[in-house]
Amino acid sequence: MPALRCKWRGTTFHFVTEGIYTALERAREAAKGRDVRVGGGVATIRQYLEARLVDRIHLVVSPVVLGSGENLLAGLNLRELGFERIEHASTPAALHVVFEKRAQR
Repeated sequence: MPALRCKWRGTTFHFVTEGIYTALERAREAAKGRDVRVGGGVATIRQYLEARLVDRIHLVVSPVVLGSGENLLAGLNLRELGFERIEHASTPAALHVVFEKRAQR
């Protein structure tokens, strides 16, 4: 089954429906050794976190109330998953926090 492709501002997106492992494998092949970024909604990001397939998180929080929505970190313990905060910055428009997985000891 061919993946749906979409081009936007010079970036090609491939939408994969066969699961996170297949999507990650295809992304790694396409990246040819460069970094791979996971995009998607809360459910997608949670799947990659729960599978321990994420090395770095750049979380951006905007002070806007949109309703109930989905909770990105509910039931997840970033410390238990091996993450520590390595950067943070705030502006009136957003809070940026970067977490990175600690090196295995």
